[in-house]
Amino acid sequence: MQLHEDKQRFLEIYNKYIKREGADKLLAFLDSDASDFFTAPASTRYHGNFEGGLLRHSLNVYECLHDILNRPRMKDLYGISYSEESIAIAALLHDVCKVNFYKTSFRNVKNEFGKWESVPYYTIEDNLPYGHGEKSVYIVSGYMKLTRDEAFAIRYHMGFSGTEDPGNVGKALEMFPLAYALCMADMEAAYFMEGSPEKK
Repeated sequence: MQLHEDKQRFLEIYNKYIKREGADKLLAFLDSDASDFFTAPASTRYHGNFEGGLLRHSLNVYECLHDILNRPRMKDLYGISYSEESIAIAALLHDVCKVNFYKTSFRNVKNEFGKWESVPYYTIEDNLPYGHGEKSVYIVSGYMKLTRDEAFAIRYHMGFSGTEDPGNVGKALEMFPLAYALCMADMEAAYFMEGSPEKK
């Protein structure tokens, strides 16, 4: 039920705000048999490691990004403002690199009665090894044109937790406020709204 509701919410936001040429083709791909976007997990063991976790994470990031960009300091003091379309694109599509990225496998584990049983778990099978943020930019750009702010936001949404040159990360977050805001939104969603199973 939650998966259905999350998908309807995603489609509502996407169709309401993302009007760019090619956006319909990207959505058609995401919702096709060639993509597992709406059922994929967001990770193997940490935040969103369940069916539909990637979809839920994308929606959580959207809500967090909205909150961050609507802070009075962001608008009034720093003069930072982005269109609803840019916010939706950055948040909803920042992790499309995870489409067809996780696979379900099985391993034997002892249950509470000491008997072995086969249980599912997620593994990684990367058939497009193009990095993380840069792969999302690459995939989205194949369907529609991104603004520079959107491209840098998606590219650097992992902030300093990725494998990028820290100097480049810092410069990107400074030059492109949407990148900073998306990075903060991604961490808030992952660490506080979702968290790892061990923390719950």
